[in-house]
Amino acid sequence: MSTNPVGDGPARPHAPRWWRDAVIYQVYVRSFLDSTGDGIGDLAGVRAGLPYLKKLGVDGVWLSPFYPSPQHDHGYDVADYCDVDPLFGDLAEFDLLMTDARRLGVKVLLDIVPNHCSSEHPWFREALAAAPGSEARARFHFADGRGPHGELPPNNWHAMFGGPAWSRITDPDGTPGQWYLHMFTPEQPDLNWRNPEVGDHFEHALRFWLDRGVDGFRIDVAAGLFKHPDLPDSPDPEADARTRDSVNPLAWNQPEVHDVWRHWRAVCEEYTARDGHERLLVGEVSVPTAREHARYVRPDELHQAFFFDLLGAPWDADAFRKVISEAMQDIAGTGSTVTWVLNNHDQVRTVTRYGESAAEGSGLGTARARAAALLMLALPGAAYIYQGEELGLPEVVDLPDEVLTDPIFHRTGSRARIRDGCRVPLPWSGHASPFGFTSGAESAKPWLPQPAWFAEHATDRALADTRSCWHLYRDALQLRAGLPQLGEGVLRWLETPPDVLAFVRGDGLVCAVNFGTTPVPAPVSGTPLLASGPCTAAVLPGSTAAWWISDSTNP
Repeated sequence: MSTNPVGDGPARPHAPRWWRDAVIYQVYVRSFLDSTGDGIGDLAGVRAGLPYLKKLGVDGVWLSPFYPSPQHDHGYDVADYCDVDPLFGDLAEFDLLMTDARRLGVKVLLDIVPNHCSSEHPWFREALAAAPGSEARARFHFADGRGPHGELPPNNWHAMFGGPAWSRITDPDGTPGQWYLHMFTPEQPDLNWRNPEVGDHFEHALRFWLDRGVDGFRIDVAAGLFKHPDLPDSPDPEADARTRDSVNPLAWNQPEVHDVWRHWRAVCEEYTARDGHERLLVGEVSVPTAREHARYVRPDELHQAFFFDLLGAPWDADAFRKVISEAMQDIAGTGSTVTWVLNNHDQVRTVTRYGESAAEGSGLGTARARAAALLMLALPGAAYIYQGEELGLPEVVDLPDEVLTDPIFHRTGSRARIRDGCRVPLPWSGHASPFGFTSGAESAKPWLPQPAWFAEHATDRALADTRSCWHLYRDALQLRAGLPQLGEGVLRWLETPPDVLAFVRGDGLVCAVNFGTTPVPAPVSGTPLLASGPCTAAVLPGSTAAWWISDSTNP
């Protein structure tokens, strides 16, 4: 078969860097494991779950925010960047977690939120009490309103989570005052990164956690931070709210943001120089093209940035091939590696996204999700797994309105694009809620209700069933760690029938995916290593992925 190379040629020589092909497991702390019986996961629960994650075979964990917060957006509204919210534990518990993680060889990344803080952050409280034009207000985006009495917002921007991006304050004397900018919710005022105090504040936070031994940071809204200095009207003010993506070019992806990442990279390099262990910066970068994405992972900026195009691709062989090729060409060409992701705490889970809404469904969504996982783990670069992905969890789509907590729902009144369904606490054991999630009595209620069908996906059942999604992930991760063809490097596409995608890694390892429903002949002859569904050496069933070692040295 003829092949087409994709990537930047032979791997560039570099010192061993753990992050380049690492598999990181995202822990949504409040939904992972509850150690206290209050129905909310915590750091002690994460620590108790580390042996499970080590057994699964991941290289590290990314922890969602656990800082002090009023929890208007589940911790992404931070009131103090250098402490632990009592809801999740304390600094002593965090230090115990770090000790156990080091003992197990599991890296720890923290989620840091630099675009905005909480409206209860001391800085914002100070700003509310201060006068217009004060140093306190200069840390945020305060502006006079438009209209005869300043009754209209300073511009027409809309917030990502619905509604206007501006709120008007009431001055200490009770009269209407200035407006402040919040690109998410009013409880999350945007910080003004043109003020050097803001940069100093976050450098202090980085060093605080690096000194406690963390291995790096996942950066929330990494294409944000800077706004157009004139705050002009947008030609499409509802674009961010309509797409729930960072598309307003006046509010996101400003050129100055790259100077921040150069400085943060220098801070990390300083720590690396002390002990030779590289600290990682991985950004949540939402930009229109892979080429723009690549600008964030240049050698002196972020080490990696999540490549969301694969997550957003429809279940289609041509669509997957297109986004993979673009990523390998534009991102890998910078000297970084692509950071692949299929699920996270903001997105509908793949099992449902690919066609199944509940455990009793047709099985098509599950089959496709398994195949997509095997494909992702065969790609060059790093990969991130969202908790529950390894259990094949579908989205919980029928949560009643009265239990929904997502600010998107409360600001828009719409269930479209809400995120509670992928955040329901994990099922660990048993046949009824709380499924071992909480250490309290059986009557203890998780912060979001778990459906009865979660029993079919409980961890204890998955571990006991060698055909489960958990074993597929574990086996794939073991092969990925042991086979020299996988991990960092390049791929070569194979010629295939319609609806089939296949590529070669290294010396003869082939990954093939049948996106159709009809079985097709296997793209190569050889030894099957792993398959997402029933598979033989000669036939690739529909909605199935498989790995082979080819009989030919040049398949």
